Amino acid sequence: MNTGDTAWILACSALVLLMTPGLAFFYGGLVRRKNATATIMHSLMCMGLVGVVWVLWGYSLAFSGDFNGWGIVGDLQWFGLAGVSADETGPYADNISHQTFMVFQGMFAIITPALITGGFAERMKFSAFVIFTVVWVTVVYAPVTHWVWGGGWLGNLGALDFAGGTVVHINSGIAALAAALIIGKRIGFGEQPMPPHNVPMIVLGAGLLWFGWFGFNAGSALAADGVAVNAFVVTNTAAAAALVSWVAMSWIFGKRPSIIGAASGAVAGLVAITPAAGFVGAMPAVIIGLVAGAICYGAIELLLKLKVDDALAVWGVHGMGGTWGALATGLFVGIGYSALPDGTGRGEQVLIQLIGIVGTAIWSFIATSAILLALKYTIGLRVDESEEQLGLDASTHGEGAYTI
Repeated sequence: MNTGDTAWILACSALVLLMTPGLAFFYGGLVRRKNATATIMHSLMCMGLVGVVWVLWGYSLAFSGDFNGWGIVGDLQWFGLAGVSADETGPYADNISHQTFMVFQGMFAIITPALITGGFAERMKFSAFVIFTVVWVTVVYAPVTHWVWGGGWLGNLGALDFAGGTVVHINSGIAALAAALIIGKRIGFGEQPMPPHNVPMIVLGAGLLWFGWFGFNAGSALAADGVAVNAFVVTNTAAAAALVSWVAMSWIFGKRPSIIGAASGAVAGLVAITPAAGFVGAMPAVIIGLVAGAICYGAIELLLKLKVDDALAVWGVHGMGGTWGALATGLFVGIGYSALPDGTGRGEQVLIQLIGIVGTAIWSFIATSAILLALKYTIGLRVDESEEQLGLDASTHGEGAYTI
């Protein structure tokens, strides 16, 4: 094992974990004051629930040997981290220990269902959320991770996803859209204003996400090397470009340069560069970021016109940003950095990327919908109308965000 690489990946694991509290601030500021604590709790519970599930069976399902050799999901040979050594390398990296790789991937697993919570913010029962999170990570996240990174069918097909465009962002964005459609709109959505209650909290959350994203993308090199350096540079570049692009869109169409738009634009750029970070140089990163800001802004406006209550724009930012990023990976791979995979033309690579996008979206939507419908017709998905009107901080947790 390489001690320098190990130190880098452990530091990146900590950076990625910090993204989930960052998301808690970002989402917590975007909701109304009466739901701030409940929204923050979603992210904290994902840290707890997924932190345990990943060690028990999630990692094994995602990365162990194929179950039945179909490239769909792993088996349970590493249940409870049996055979996952802290001192010996594993099958995915020969420079860091197996446990180092495991814990780095575990941080990705934690934030992905936390992202989904923005789709049903301010209205989902806490008990339903807990069950949904455990089942979703097991049934949706682990298989898709296996497809792309664990030796499954998409990876074998040649789909490129450096740090999670399909695994994390398309997966969570489509799941959030399914949740928004099945759970339904918040009371008063489209009829009364529901502005974010705390802009500084939103900017703080976006800043923590931007900071942690360097671990997310540069850490996916799995070494302290030139690939990590390039990923670090293009991550910052795309975020900066998307921030500028989103502010321009809000200035042109909304008549004001929005601070919330600047924070959202930065996140959109981070999402879009994620699958491409190890495959493109700085100039493609500028293009990817500029286009991401415009696409994600437009996607959010479209859902508002369609009266779909994706409360915190998860599909608009992560679903569409991840889709554009995955497609852009095929369009720009090898430009400014890296190279096209041997024997693959650019048109073929774009087609492979499209297959990955569509396959992930279909599975995420169908499986997520099945989980949510099962909960809807058993324990129920939504809080009572009176509880929703009061706010989940008081009705569910009995703890407000502010005491005056």
